[in-house]
Amino acid sequence: MGEAPLLNLLPAKTLILLDRGFYHFQFLQQLNLQDVHFITRLKAKASIKYLKIFSYDHLVKDRLIQLGTVRRGAPVLTLRLIEIKVGQTSYSYITSVLDPQILPPYVVADLYRRRWRIEEAFYSVKRLLGLSYLWTGSINGVKLQVWATWLFYAVLVDLGDAVADELSLPFDRISLEMIFRGLYHFSVAYDKGKADDLIKYFTAPENQDLGVVKSLRKPVSRLDLSPFPAPS
Repeated sequence: MGEAPLLNLLPAKTLILLDRGFYHFQFLQQLNLQDVHFITRLKAKASIKYLKIFSYDHLVKDRLIQLGTVRRGAPVLTLRLIEIKVGQTSYSYITSVLDPQILPPYVVADLYRRRWRIEEAFYSVKRLLGLSYLWTGSINGVKLQVWATWLFYAVLVDLGDAVADELSLPFDRISLEMIFRGLYHFSVAYDKGKADDLIKYFTAPENQDLGVVKSLRKPVSRLDLSPFPAPS
């Protein structure tokens, strides 16, 4: 999707996550004018003027900046620059939300990390639901297949969300793939009169071998919601 169609779709007070393909100063300025906020990654060798420090530590730096120069008519943008260090790797984000009380620095990084969800959705739909193969060559047939597949994926997401709520777990802990594969087992149990509620079936202790809850590979740390994280 190009920038102009995107601008027409975004209502005011929206927060969007942008990859660096949308890193154009005029476009970012237009988002500000439409009262649409954004988070994106900072490009290398950007022209930055630091205006104010919100947080400054070896793990997190949150500062108010002016980005850009007036050369070639490009606008100068007032933004926040958030730099987060994870292990030996540093990540730099910019956002038009200027108040850390509204959008704390670690929340900025967490939200941008979730941008990868769209890639995971395409992967699941193509590999798990078979959209990598087209059943027909007709335009109408292709449209029907695409529409039906994405509609089923939306139902699968809603089902995963309901299972997560029932188990009091975050949605990230639920495997949509195993829920999809578990539908067969539910249908068998339903035909035998042993199950009639899909959510209760997936959350029942005796059915945890279906693997609908992802195992944790490492401990999950709580997200720091502080607008001004204390120095480590």
